[in-house]
Amino acid sequence: MSISSVDLDQRQYGRLLAEARPSIIKSDEENERILHVIEGLLCKGEANLTAEEEMLLELLAVLVYNFEQKRYPLPSVPPHEMVGYLLEQQGLKPSDLWPVLGSKSRVSELLAGKRAISKDQAKKLGGFFRQSVALFL
Repeated sequence: MSISSVDLDQRQYGRLLAEARPSIIKSDEENERILHVIEGLLCKGEANLTAEEEMLLELLAVLVYNFEQKRYPLPSVPPHEMVGYLLEQQGLKPSDLWPVLGSKSRVSELLAGKRAISKDQAKKLGGFFRQSVALFL
């Protein structure tokens, strides 16, 4: 769902911005602070986020992505291969993703590269693996 700033409660969004204090990330410490804010939002559950929280989450994800791209450049890896790699590194099986993505067939198609990862799925994968959402987009 695309949210425009016109659709937001500007006061509520302003409060969230004041609380989160987003800015260009220049240090690992600041990155960790922003990741902690993101984690708090993701813990609420995507269906429970307000439009203002969704907009903040998107902003924070971009800030983290930009910082991590510069600080920790990764070779370009297709998102479905990244999911497979993370499963392997964490000793997990594709079946562990069924509750995250909704079904066995979705997971199978995603891992085979037959299905693109949606923004919604990227957020869920980011929360599940505790990684930047940007890895999966």
